[in-house]
Amino acid sequence: RVADETPPPNKQVKPLFRHFRRIDSCLQTRVAFRGSDEIFCRVYLPDHSYVTIRSRLSASVQDILASVTEKLQYSEEQSAREDALILVTMASSGEKAVLQPSEECVFTTLGINSHLFACTRDTFDSLVPLPEEIQVVPGDTEIHRVEPEDVANHLTAFHWELFRCIHELEFVDYVFHGERGRRETANLELLLQRCSEVQHWVGTELLLCEGLGKRAHLLKKLIKIAAICKQNQDMLSFYAIVIGLNNAAVSRLRLTWEKLPGKFKNLFRKFENLTDPCRNHKTYREVLAKMKPPLIPFVPLILKGEGRVPRVPQGVRVLLRPHRTPPDPPSPPDLTFLHEGSKTLLDGLVNVEKLHCIAEKVRTVRKYRSRPLCLELEASPAQLQTKAYVRQLRVIDNQNLLFELSYKLEPGSQ
Repeated sequence: RVADETPPPNKQVKPLFRHFRRIDSCLQTRVAFRGSDEIFCRVYLPDHSYVTIRSRLSASVQDILASVTEKLQYSEEQSAREDALILVTMASSGEKAVLQPSEECVFTTLGINSHLFACTRDTFDSLVPLPEEIQVVPGDTEIHRVEPEDVANHLTAFHWELFRCIHELEFVDYVFHGERGRRETANLELLLQRCSEVQHWVGTELLLCEGLGKRAHLLKKLIKIAAICKQNQDMLSFYAIVIGLNNAAVSRLRLTWEKLPGKFKNLFRKFENLTDPCRNHKTYREVLAKMKPPLIPFVPLILKGEGRVPRVPQGVRVLLRPHRTPPDPPSPPDLTFLHEGSKTLLDGLVNVEKLHCIAEKVRTVRKYRSRPLCLELEASPAQLQTKAYVRQLRVIDNQNLLFELSYKLEPGSQ
């Protein structure tokens, strides 16, 4: 155990669930992150060894590299010359990008299976993803051994923890600042990445299941999980599962879908209608409006849905999106559209109406969380195992790899 990795007694180091998927940390209740919080993070080297550093969540790339070079015992001459280290993000698909030294808050903007690599510019081209990200071994996972009710309830409980951690101002900061300019949106970023993670989890589980009958049974179980999440008013899990089942690599499995009982085919059609984006997700918004708190909305729609800009003071130019369908009663526009659709300042005057609309949109989040979530979850060993499985999902986020698995399972399906 390295002495300098031990946190001070009065300072708690919070492990991000994407950096450390240890059982002891994933079973802990999620707490809110601040930019000043310190976390543990792994930074990989070209040979796939890694160093563990302790860093502020909002640390700049330059600060991260300084910690890495200190761990590697680089000399000052090496750090200052052409063989100085650069920080690179590497996705499971092999896509990589060099981060600029001034960039901040890089930890929460990483992709699901993305990792940080430190290398020299000479070794940049030789970087490849970690072996576990590109080697797939089909077989049964925990989902085949647990009840759909348990999976759905643990999904809801975990996503409620993540949703509760988001400060209302994070929504505003996310919209008003660029991707690399956000400083206090860590909790919102983690929930958005979790949403993407659940979508890919659905496809991963189905495409790693080799037997046709077992795969059809798993498809039925996933639809049932989505139904229970909807009943729990966890629309984030519900929406993510439906989107995952509509992944092209999954929807092309004709033989699997044909073996699905008619009752579940009809149920999934209803789910598709509910998540239909037509007319600014009108059906979903109507269902959501009838729900009472506590509930978990599909957060990406709050940020980047569609909508119309409400009336603004005279003299402020508004950019409207064209409507190709007959006009409906105005539906709530998303935060990005509210921000980009009209200027905040014009001729030195503040567009108060625009800020009121944004504030009203954010208040809906407060309404959704105005009552506590009450779910009866046992503390038995089996339930703890299910809880650990749900909170540390292993997923394939490489669409090309998902298609390869799909064509191996059903080569002739359309």
